[in-house]
Amino acid sequence: MVPLSDVKLAVIYYSSTGTNYQLAQWAAEGAKQAGAEVKILKVPELAPEAAIASNPGWKAHVEATKDVPTVKPEDLEWADAYIFSTPTRFGNMAAQMKQFFDTLGGLWFQGKLTNKVVSAMASAGNPHGGQEATILSLYTSIYHWGGIIAAPGYTDPVAYPAGGNPYGTSVTVDQSGKLIEDVQAAVIHQGKRTATVAGWVKKGMQG
Repeated sequence: MVPLSDVKLAVIYYSSTGTNYQLAQWAAEGAKQAGAEVKILKVPELAPEAAIASNPGWKAHVEATKDVPTVKPEDLEWADAYIFSTPTRFGNMAAQMKQFFDTLGGLWFQGKLTNKVVSAMASAGNPHGGQEATILSLYTSIYHWGGIIAAPGYTDPVAYPAGGNPYGTSVTVDQSGKLIEDVQAAVIHQGKRTATVAGWVKKGMQG
């Protein structure tokens, strides 16, 4: 039996003003409750300093998270499981997240991304702003990696007050940055579930 303490999970996010950083923290909490070893990692920022400086909320968030480690390809080799969290950009992941994915060709070619357990989360400015499409389009890359999707589905009733997205927890954010749906419990469950499925997979591969 593989103890969940042997499961290594990376929560990898992009956030400009803090929503997906909050989701990442809750997901990490859930994975830790399941016993996993967890890293919270941000993807590199691509936006120019001038763009960041022009938005007070963005500038404040960048400053507040300056000590969060930036993800490196070796972190994906280290982890047994990944949870990705990204804002929606026209129904796709943010450019910052996609750019990071595009640096992983070497690991993919070596087979180092195969059999990793993966789940994803998203945010947008309105309920039909592309959250589901963003998660599904992100999963397309995971299929190419040979990853194993651990979608939350409706495996816990906490999905319903969170908006009921079976592909991964998603949240609507209003103009003031307030989260509309109550997603904390759903994100914690998604973190637990991803770590638990990773434990099953690791046990099966070692057994």
